[in-house]
Amino acid sequence: MKFLDLAKVYIRSGSGGNGCVSFRREKYIEYGGPNGGDGGTGGSVIAVAVDGLNTLIDFRYQQHFFAQNGQGGMGNNRTGKDGDDIILRVPAGTEILDEDQETVLADLTEVGDRVVLAKGGNGGWGNLHFKSSTNQAPRSANPGQPGLDRTIWLRLKLIADAGLLGLPNAGKSTFLAATSNARPKVADYPFTTLHPNLGVVGVDGAEFVVADIPGLIEGASEGRGLGDLFLGHVERCAVLLHLVDGTVEDVVADYQTIITEISNYNDVLGDKPRVTVLNKVDSLLDEEIEEKQAALQEASGGRVYTMSGVSGQGTETVLRALKAEISMDRLRTKKAEGGDAEEDETWQP
Repeated sequence: MKFLDLAKVYIRSGSGGNGCVSFRREKYIEYGGPNGGDGGTGGSVIAVAVDGLNTLIDFRYQQHFFAQNGQGGMGNNRTGKDGDDIILRVPAGTEILDEDQETVLADLTEVGDRVVLAKGGNGGWGNLHFKSSTNQAPRSANPGQPGLDRTIWLRLKLIADAGLLGLPNAGKSTFLAATSNARPKVADYPFTTLHPNLGVVGVDGAEFVVADIPGLIEGASEGRGLGDLFLGHVERCAVLLHLVDGTVEDVVADYQTIITEISNYNDVLGDKPRVTVLNKVDSLLDEEIEEKQAALQEASGGRVYTMSGVSGQGTETVLRALKAEISMDRLRTKKAEGGDAEEDETWQP
């Protein structure tokens, strides 16, 4: 299945049906009076987050979605049929943006979330509505309300608990393949990963979802490399796993490059909790590991873990650190919502 995380869609709600001008004409009834029915309501365009989807590829092949118009009213007080709604089925985690790509109309983060993007027009009143003691034979009816045309953008932000960050060839895909059943492409050249991958990892009886995105390079916020288009997929993560390639000469420079790029992207991502890891330590001597780990700890101001995705050395320790951060995030969320704030050691998202 091809991955697509941005799609432009044209939608139109249905117009309401026109009201009817009609009079009761029946044998032996001299003054039947008006009996024109109302028009039906036009169909609406509704977006619904559904299970089983993780891409917007369906919207590459169909971009126009027009709801059905309401039927016009008829004589004998008959109301026109309402138009059928159009349902846009999108993956959970989809943001719906206005045409300017900045105004967020809705954010469908959970399966079952739904939003009306374009409401159908109301049906017009038939002439029955206009009868009165002074106007006993009205010959006017209302037209139906026109539907709404608009252009929207659908942007998918994958929902994961932890997100992988690092320069190209930092070992992100290798880590995901070693700790989960995901099988991302792994090779010894930059930009092996061209689209995000998800994997479910487990440690100490708990499972959580990890998102692997294409590597960032210096100037990614200005469009270099693959740019920062995929950073949106780790915005919803509780914690970021920052992998630094231990085989390079200047690990601090590589670390600062990523920190600069995510800070340039937005403040939310720059302020997220991070677990920093010196990767590929199976290729280093013990003295080199200590030296580079100390340099990274000084630059980051926090603990730096050591790990090798190929040999598996240190991966469990890193997963436990991620689990702890995710647990703390869930705890903060519960407190904010006014729920129970007791921390559960056997927490599972």
